[in-house]
Amino acid sequence: MKLRQDLWLNTILLLSLAGLMVLSLTVGPLQLSTQEVLAALFHADSASSLPESLAGIDRASRLHLIVTEIRLPRVLLAIIVGASLGVSGAALQGLLRNPLAEPGLLGVSASASLGAVLCLYFGLAGISAWLLPLSAMACAALSTLILALFARRAVGNLTLILAGIGLSSLAAALISLAINLAPTPADVQDIVLWLMGSIADRSFDDIRLCLPFVLAGTGLLFSCGRELDALTLGEEEACSLGVSPSRLRLKVIIGTALCVGASVAVAGAIGFIGLVVPHMLRRATGYHPARLLPASALGGALLLLSADIVLRLVSQDFELMLGVVTALIGAPFFLLLVMRSQTEMLR
Repeated sequence: MKLRQDLWLNTILLLSLAGLMVLSLTVGPLQLSTQEVLAALFHADSASSLPESLAGIDRASRLHLIVTEIRLPRVLLAIIVGASLGVSGAALQGLLRNPLAEPGLLGVSASASLGAVLCLYFGLAGISAWLLPLSAMACAALSTLILALFARRAVGNLTLILAGIGLSSLAAALISLAINLAPTPADVQDIVLWLMGSIADRSFDDIRLCLPFVLAGTGLLFSCGRELDALTLGEEEACSLGVSPSRLRLKVIIGTALCVGASVAVAGAIGFIGLVVPHMLRRATGYHPARLLPASALGGALLLLSADIVLRLVSQDFELMLGVVTALIGAPFFLLLVMRSQTEMLR
């Protein structure tokens, strides 16, 4: 019965995601129909053989260039980033046994942003493109490790959230210091716009940069499903079932750092996906972390791609930043969760 329910849920999410992918490819300054998008995707001419001037290109080749080189990387990156943030949030909530745990709320995203900003500030990204995600993932791993140490001491939800706020504040202060000491106004603008989060103007190079790390991190988090299920019974009961809490924490820390660090490195700080998605899907998965992980990956991709479509539809003269849109969605949702928790405590 559970397998059938998961199959139906994941199939619905996957079909919805496929539909949104096609819809996203039609949205832009040049509105395209579904038929034009499909024809452009399977256009026989190679984009690399097209002339430099678009004026000399026939309409089919122009549409092929627009769809495959401009819009498709954006769609794929939204799916990759959304899936990585969704599964990271579900894994952190399972590990910390805290429904309010989320990479952005607990300072993991801010720490990853700090690592990326430091890499940009000192010009290390110019040495090698791989140094940017590595720096972001190292800082994300450090903050996640600190949170895991707090969780190991069996502190309450409030203490854990305060620790996350402290990490976020420290990372924000160091980022502000880097902005304050930036040599030129152009550098300040680049850092600020990058921190606001966006997947616009991205290419397949960005996908190739982050995809190996995201796949490794997602695979590692998926492998923790059964152990996270056992952890819901308590740490002592999980140990009696053969689960090593220290090894589990290490796997979740590394997996979260890989996913969040790589996502932040290419898309900037995008928050609340890891908080909203698991809460929306937890009841449908029977409150089992192992079943929630794949559903959260699909749900995260679906939510982020939906937010990207909405901001492109409402933007006119200028485009809103994706991180701003997700914060506008996630912040009220978080306040609603806090109010619900307080109501349950008073009963």
